[in-house]
Amino acid sequence: MTLDEEIDVQAVHALRSGGEPFLLLDCREPDEHAITRIEGAVLIPMQTIPERLAELEPRRGDRIVVHCHHGVRSLRVARFLRARGFMAAQSMRGGIEAWSLEIDPATPRY
Repeated sequence: MTLDEEIDVQAVHALRSGGEPFLLLDCREPDEHAITRIEGAVLIPMQTIPERLAELEPRRGDRIVVHCHHGVRSLRVARFLRARGFMAAQSMRGGIEAWSLEIDPATPRY
């Protein structure tokens, strides 16, 4: 499965609402995660992705939606994963900031 490298928050919300199976990967730092998070997201900070790639291996053929604060780091992570064969890795455009503004205003902004 090959998908666009970015996905907007509306589409991610639709996937979640529709019960579509995918991994929501939070690539922010632990201190950011402590401030706010999207329920169900798995935290693997960007700098640790290379050393923790084996954890993602069972999900190689699955959709992986990566998010960060604004979408810059997550795009780098999605491209890194795609370069290693995770062709269904996508970056959530706008990050958790867009999620808070467009999907869930109860999600704290920072």
